[in-house]
Amino acid sequence: MFASITRRPALTALLLGAAAACGFAPLQLWVLTLACFAAWLWLIYAAPTWKAALWRGWVFGVGHFTINDNWFQHSFDFQDKMPPVLGYVAPLALALYLAVYPMIAAGIAWRFRAKRIDFAWVMLFAAAWIATEWMRSWVFTGYAWDPLGVMWVPVQPVAALARWVGTYGLSGLTIALAGAVLVLPRRPRLVAAGGVVTALLIAQGFSYRDAAPRLGPTTPRVVVVQPNVAQDERGESDGEMMLRRLSALSGRPGAAPRLVLWPEGVVRDYVEEGYPFWVYGDRSPSVIRERMAALLGPRDLLLTGGTALTFDRLGDIAAGYNSVFAITPDARIAARYDKAHLVPYGEYLPMPWLLKPLGLARLVPGDVDFLPGPGPQTLAVPGFGAIGVQICYEIIFSGQVVDRAHRPRMLFNPSNDAWFGRWGPPQHLAQARMRAIEEGLPIVRATPNGISAVIAADGALLATVPHMKAGAIEAALPPAASPTLFSRLGNWAAGMVVALLLLAALVLRRRAR
Repeated sequence: MFASITRRPALTALLLGAAAACGFAPLQLWVLTLACFAAWLWLIYAAPTWKAALWRGWVFGVGHFTINDNWFQHSFDFQDKMPPVLGYVAPLALALYLAVYPMIAAGIAWRFRAKRIDFAWVMLFAAAWIATEWMRSWVFTGYAWDPLGVMWVPVQPVAALARWVGTYGLSGLTIALAGAVLVLPRRPRLVAAGGVVTALLIAQGFSYRDAAPRLGPTTPRVVVVQPNVAQDERGESDGEMMLRRLSALSGRPGAAPRLVLWPEGVVRDYVEEGYPFWVYGDRSPSVIRERMAALLGPRDLLLTGGTALTFDRLGDIAAGYNSVFAITPDARIAARYDKAHLVPYGEYLPMPWLLKPLGLARLVPGDVDFLPGPGPQTLAVPGFGAIGVQICYEIIFSGQVVDRAHRPRMLFNPSNDAWFGRWGPPQHLAQARMRAIEEGLPIVRATPNGISAVIAADGALLATVPHMKAGAIEAALPPAASPTLFSRLGNWAAGMVVALLLLAALVLRRRAR
């Protein structure tokens, strides 16, 4: 059935990888992705040598990640220190590195192939895929964007499996499903049994549904503000215009307590006291906080993105923190969260001693690098309980978004997706939905120009503000679900899937002998 695809294996692998990227948002053609992975598995199995298998694995990854990360090009449009034309090279350059991980999985699988494709080999491949995809999430600080399991987000009964095995475990099961297509003609009984198990697993997903909570007159609620600010308009927030735009969308106090949520990267004024006078210009931090507090009722609270600064002994700015501030109705800062998982080349420049002389700079405007915060934290928010915060990019890291010693009742994910092009925002939203499923926690996203959303603990979208639209969401504070298996085990759950796949492969190989 797949024999013809080996005639031009490198080109075929490249095209299969590119087409497989269409299974993710915004296209969500997951059936095409499954077919492409099935064909690629055959291509790896049919490789005449180990080096050929590695080459086919790497070329597949180049096609896949170049298409999937095409939004990365858009970020160069806002960087004056580097020509925008570099943006057309950047996704390919990134893909050349990311392709190493499917290459490793392919090489491992090829080493253990039998005389013909069997379930044991497919399971070995699935286990190798989980291991390499997990590696991709932490090697060189990690780039966990769009693991394979995320493509199931629109198919919620399948995506619900992530609450047991996590995203990486679901990715491995997806490889196993694609590989089953190759075994189907010869082992109909095993395939039928696997189909029954799969159907039962999917059926359990239908029992895990969260209804949208009703909005009563005194129900605590979230107000999510999306001002529709493009990346090149963010400088307006140094004056009155941006504060007025945010204020106009924030609504008015009422009988119910409100948690007002503003996005990352829009409030450019400094809200903390204690900095040298020249930092503030004519924008007093106390006055800015009072303007924010004027929007709040006595039981309301504002969570807003902002920047905190550190200074050296000479009083010059040394570094910054990408932060979220909790502003109370009496204009105090009740809490602050500092982003821990920073974006390389976005929020700091690795090896500046080497890269700056070459003319490279951070993609985010500004000369001051950010420092990492301590990691996942839970803020005690009066009237709303324990709220976790994950800023922008942090939400993509499976198993790393919650302080497990202090489980929150909700995660706030302020983000600046304005430099992510057209494909980036829906992909980012899909990954936030997967974190909600894994952890059994609702997630609320606020972004400058979309896609802002209220996500239920089962990953369902309760409300959204579309991309490139100004608007606000006022919704009841969604309930948290009971802690999931994944929320207790973290990525050890995916490790257990690897162990089970390897054990099953070993048993099947011994029976075959």
